[in-house]
Amino acid sequence: MTDWSFQLYSARNFLPWDGILKSIAEAGYTQVEGYGGVYEDPNALRAQLDAAGLTMPSGHFSVDILENRFDEAVDIASTLGVRLMVCPYLNPADRPTDAEGYSAFGRRLEAIGEKARAAGFDFAWHNHDFEFVALPDGSIPQKLIFDAAPQLGWEMDVAWVIRGGADPVAWIADYADRVVAVHVKDIAPAGENTDEDGWSDVGHGTVDWRGLVSTLKAKTPAKLFIMEHDNPSDYRRFAQRSIETVKAF
Repeated sequence: MTDWSFQLYSARNFLPWDGILKSIAEAGYTQVEGYGGVYEDPNALRAQLDAAGLTMPSGHFSVDILENRFDEAVDIASTLGVRLMVCPYLNPADRPTDAEGYSAFGRRLEAIGEKARAAGFDFAWHNHDFEFVALPDGSIPQKLIFDAAPQLGWEMDVAWVIRGGADPVAWIADYADRVVAVHVKDIAPAGENTDEDGWSDVGHGTVDWRGLVSTLKAKTPAKLFIMEHDNPSDYRRFAQRSIETVKAF
């Protein structure tokens, strides 16, 4: 049985958090994933999680806090019960433009991972689409990152892999041992859900999640399957319909 998680970023436009956490638990989730926007008062958030009967086994932490304020990240993670620290994004202005730049970034992630493991945490990188777009020399940023960071885990955002023009099944086959967590997100048919940036509730889009969940469970060590929608018009609808889909697998 899978304990489905919910990325709180999906509900950021529907505050307050205490009501959100309660409704997520009522929908059938037992876990949530944190991100920078919820860490202002970790003790208060932990109390809200406990009151809702939710745990937070994973959380997103920016490159900046991980490299420059690591002790602060550790304090936040420890307070909230986070076991997997995830670096989620590289701002467009900070993205390398050549292969050596991405290799260097991979080495930075490897160094962060060493600190995280020494502090008792697992560590992973979370992809978007830009990592799968070939550089001028034909190299693929995500491969360069992995090659430079042999111990780096991967929180695989399958929908962003697809939007980057890559085949998620092929990437699972090549990097199965890296996948420690998965973002479960769906893509609407072309031209639909434009008010939600083209995303969809899980099971109501174009991604073969039934097949992918089966493949991921069989071939990777992933234990965290985290529901996400980057811009839902109704987070309760997204949460409810998505968990109904995956519980039917």
